[in-house]
Amino acid sequence: MEQQRGQIGQQIELPFMESVRISFQSLKIRFWRSIITTAGITLGIAFMVSVITNSDFSNAMKESGRTAEIRILEEEPEGISTKEIWLIIMSLIVCVVGIANAMLMAVTERFREIGTMKCLGALDRFVVRLFLLEAGFQGLAGALIGAFIGTLGSVLLNLKTYGLDLFYYFPLLPKQLESDTGEITRIYGVLVIALFGTVIGMILAILGAAFPAWRAAKLPPAEAMRTEV
Repeated sequence: MEQQRGQIGQQIELPFMESVRISFQSLKIRFWRSIITTAGITLGIAFMVSVITNSDFSNAMKESGRTAEIRILEEEPEGISTKEIWLIIMSLIVCVVGIANAMLMAVTERFREIGTMKCLGALDRFVVRLFLLEAGFQGLAGALIGAFIGTLGSVLLNLKTYGLDLFYYFPLLPKQLESDTGEITRIYGVLVIALFGTVIGMILAILGAAFPAWRAAKLPPAEAMRTEV
């Protein structure tokens, strides 16, 4: 009997690429709602990347020897302030809550679809995978756009202060700078910051969708088929 159950489980388990195709199809059907969810991720990641990139630019220019800008920078606090860190944390929490809310609404709207899939033999892990893939795609798209907007915005703002010298000292990759006093300044690099923001965006999207995905997987098929939506 156990062997038969194992064979049935293997027969109804769909390939991973089929899950990806269904996820993309679902995002196309709910395109505008996906755009709204992605926008929340975009704004949160754009703010985080902008703050960290600004700090990188400040550190790079402090070590550049441009005395006019150094006088201004010496009056500013070193690195990212505590206030900015809390603002970043709060913005990312809002992103997670927004994603979770959007995915819960998606589960409610798709009761019949989920019930039909489960009646046709879809396993719980397939339903979970479906929702997590959708969230992951939205997180990837939103985080990439957010990282680009945050970097671009930071560059434009700093161009006003430093002019074209910003590009000469542009901190593209990570490095450590040593001042005349022997103090070490760490620069993360714009590419690393953008990559970090993209990864964080995907992780937050998946975390936000975890509970809705679990709820969808545990939905009884018969109850889902009877639900009026």
